[in-house]
Amino acid sequence: MLLKLIPSRRLGNFLGFLVCAGLIGYALYLQYYQFQVPCPLCILQRIAVIVMGVMFLLASVFHPKGQMGAKIWGGLIAIPGLLGLGVAARHLYIQSLPPDKVPACGPGLEYMLETMPWASALAKALRGSGECAEASWRLLGLTIPGWMAVCFVGLLTYTILVVYKDLKHTAQR
Repeated sequence: MLLKLIPSRRLGNFLGFLVCAGLIGYALYLQYYQFQVPCPLCILQRIAVIVMGVMFLLASVFHPKGQMGAKIWGGLIAIPGLLGLGVAARHLYIQSLPPDKVPACGPGLEYMLETMPWASALAKALRGSGECAEASWRLLGLTIPGWMAVCFVGLLTYTILVVYKDLKHTAQR
């Protein structure tokens, strides 16, 4: 099993951070070199990956001992992962709509945050817009939000396994 290759929870959390950093690096590559302009839902998914990566890094740096610390950090890592998975699922839903049901294109997330209260801007972004329905990039039949959903599920599963590894190791002491 993969976790047998990871000698400690600290290293496991650091590897989770590296995966998140790689995902953001690839998103920036798609944006600046493949000219894939991110829609508001893509930006929200990026924010979830960044927050998840920061939580992985903090868990690696602070590395609290014991079962309670492992569970708390696992929960802190899982929260942005679950939120990101929800946004990816919403994005996939919008991409699956027939063309006549797709919402009209709206302003960008940056503009909405500048002109609206943040809660209203977030609600409007989560409703999605026409640019969120575009699927110009595919790999093995999946669009970007499809791959992000796979990545969020993978990272959440990995988080549980890293926490479980620590709990199992602590119980054997």
